[in-house]
Amino acid sequence: MDHSANAASRTARQLAARQARDAFPPMGIYVIRDRATGHRLLGASRNVHAALNRARFELRMGKYADRVLQAEWNRSGVGALSFQVLELVKEREDASFDYAGELKALEQIHRELEGLSP
Repeated sequence: MDHSANAASRTARQLAARQARDAFPPMGIYVIRDRATGHRLLGASRNVHAALNRARFELRMGKYADRVLQAEWNRSGVGALSFQVLELVKEREDASFDYAGELKALEQIHRELEGLSP
């Protein structure tokens, strides 16, 4: 590969990295369910996909905080649990929009819909 092709490739990678860094994060509400018992953990995150990836990692390592979900994972493996994004927060034009407040309100709504305590 010649120098100009290397430089173009490097510039394209840098541009893609900058766009990814500046993109609106996927904020939202998620649920992890035990398929057998219906036990579920509902959460809100400023990066919902990262939160679910972290949960999978902690489950694989045997360090997940929810003991019921960890026990089911240990007993039956990855297929025992479902990981689902329930709702994503839309990006707003208003720079002062309270995303944390929006996440909190959405989490409360979904807790009520799921019949979970606050």
